[in-house]
Amino acid sequence: NTRNQLKKMMVAVLLSAATLLIYLQEIDRCEAYALSPLTFTSSTTNTKANNLNPLSRSKAFSVKMTSTSSADSTSSGAVSDDDNTNKFLEDQLIREIETGNRLGSSSNVVKFIEQLEECRGIDRPAVSDVVEGRWRLIHTTNASTSSPIQRKAVDASKYAIYQDIKPDNNNVLIVSQVVKFSNDAELCVDALASTSSRPLPELTAREETGKILGLNILGVSLVGEDAKPKFPDRSDSRIDFVFDEGNFVFGQFKIPYPVPFRLPFMRDNVKGWIDITYLSDRLRISRGNKGTTFVLLKE
Repeated sequence: NTRNQLKKMMVAVLLSAATLLIYLQEIDRCEAYALSPLTFTSSTTNTKANNLNPLSRSKAFSVKMTSTSSADSTSSGAVSDDDNTNKFLEDQLIREIETGNRLGSSSNVVKFIEQLEECRGIDRPAVSDVVEGRWRLIHTTNASTSSPIQRKAVDASKYAIYQDIKPDNNNVLIVSQVVKFSNDAELCVDALASTSSRPLPELTAREETGKILGLNILGVSLVGEDAKPKFPDRSDSRIDFVFDEGNFVFGQFKIPYPVPFRLPFMRDNVKGWIDITYLSDRLRISRGNKGTTFVLLKE
């Protein structure tokens, strides 16, 4: 009976995931004809303009290359050479990303990411106050090992994607993935997170890659030796998490995300982590447990 129940549950998950993918494809088709079914406000034009190019708002974060003249130093205060280098590289990375799209991986984007990672940025980033808040995704490699649903959402670059990192009322750290379809419609998936400053006993090391019946439904994770941080000598750079709840939100209405995160036999498959390989007060670079690299701007 238990085996049959598990098989039925897997079939239900597969059907739910397939339904969601078809739904997202329908959204894309409707957007092509300016008939988005997710636009509920009267300010349709402004809503679409904001969602069609989430990278455009990052221009507000772009600053001119830091001058080394004595006049600038006097007006802005003393700035270290390392800070100047980091800011210069951040500016270059943001500009390079803006010339393409969220999934563009030019050699320059890769080069600037790796150079910033070597610069380190803020120490112990996973427990720094700077990491908390809302971050907007401006670039991702969108690896083939990520889940089909995740890849579909990221491919639709017209939608702004955010990551919120903040403690709840019980001081449990929550990492939320938010896809904004319009001002009144979004997908929000919450994960319980664990760091050395806010440990969560449930978050033991992930054991399985995550394939279900040999298929990539929820993404394929690095495990064991492959899951070691890129920079193992940097302490407090990893945030462990386990997905816990997700909802499509349409104004006052919610529709549950079609993955049963809380079922005991699913729990290991929805564990993950992000290594923060670079952090400043405006830009964060992270690498995830499914081999994906993310670049995000602080809102």
